[in-house]
Amino acid sequence: MEIQAEGEIYRGILMARYELADPGYVVIKLPNGYNVGINAFKIASIRKVASAAKPRFIPPPRPPQKPGLPRVVIVSTGGTIASRIDYRTGGVRAALTAEDLLSIVPELADIAELDAKILFSIYSEDMTPEHWNAMAIEADKLIRKGLDGIVIAHGTDTMGYSAAALSFALQKPPIPIVFVGAQRSSDRPSSDAATNLIAAVRVAGHAPLAEVCVSMHAWHSDTVIAIHRGTRVRKLHTSSRDAFKSINSKPIAYVIGDEIRINAGNLNPRGSGGYRFEPGFSKDAALIKFYPGMPPEILEAVYELGCRGIILEGTGLGHVANKIIPTIRELVEKGVFIGMTSQCIFGRINMRVYDTGRYLLKAGVVPLGDMLPETAYVKLSWCLARARDIEEVKSLMLTPIAGELGGRSMPSMREADAP
Repeated sequence: MEIQAEGEIYRGILMARYELADPGYVVIKLPNGYNVGINAFKIASIRKVASAAKPRFIPPPRPPQKPGLPRVVIVSTGGTIASRIDYRTGGVRAALTAEDLLSIVPELADIAELDAKILFSIYSEDMTPEHWNAMAIEADKLIRKGLDGIVIAHGTDTMGYSAAALSFALQKPPIPIVFVGAQRSSDRPSSDAATNLIAAVRVAGHAPLAEVCVSMHAWHSDTVIAIHRGTRVRKLHTSSRDAFKSINSKPIAYVIGDEIRINAGNLNPRGSGGYRFEPGFSKDAALIKFYPGMPPEILEAVYELGCRGIILEGTGLGHVANKIIPTIRELVEKGVFIGMTSQCIFGRINMRVYDTGRYLLKAGVVPLGDMLPETAYVKLSWCLARARDIEEVKSLMLTPIAGELGGRSMPSMREADAP
């Protein structure tokens, strides 16, 4: 179609109206791949230039495998890395399979002997502790088959939670388990899906480390991909390609071209003999962010719903309003574990600096150092699935398992993350 409006001429493919679109606009797909909406009431002229086939995705054939390469399986769970535009609604939806990802990224054939498996096809906000457990069970099966690495394609919004969950379920694995996602869907010109996936497969198949980790852009450019420890990573931006950062630690490695650059010590080595499979997560854990004016009844309501453990995301060094402390004391006396983390991105809590913190300690709140709130929630879910009482929960929560509890906290880092 060729459309003239407000002195501009637009040429492109006329698109069907989205289910959720404003009826007053005409949408065409431009030659650069992007869609533009044109106000129908400001169109001076419109004419059909040529006929075109309805847009649809046809993956190219899968490239041939090369013998002698490491064996890596890509497990697809959904998310943006496995999504394409939905021309019915105008949003993106989970549509690509792991096989599709292999066929459209031919560079992968030079890195590893690949197989693919669809475990779920859901957005990451729909993940639950049951899904974490299913991912852990599937990864354990693949580990026991003697594979050289596992890549899990996952939505970015809750990828940090799932990476933490598998860090506790798959302790000291013999091979890397690499989570990978994308901030922009595979059919967008600015997609980061291919570069993140290539780096993830390279780490899974060739890295000397054997950790549960996350592979995402270190900064805006495609040149450096950061590899983050699964219990230390958080999504810090809604859409930027370098949204993921290691918190209170540095990335454990970088992928720069064909090179894997190790960036941390004391990593679990590939071929480690200390592997322990510890699946199981409870739905009886809660993560609650304190806010000014928060009523104590919120904690009581969570308890009434059956929660046996609560992670509080307190202010600063680990505080909540004094009016909430009596309720906290009552819940602890009833056998509810309550752990304290901080709303601050960097640093650690210290509940002995101010009176409020000391009162919380006396009430039975357990300080969790520099553990991320999300990681603490996942670990609590894991602990509740195996501990018999609050004392055992407390002991497990304070025992370092997968790098979730650190020593000296690192200073805040943004651009300094990249080498």
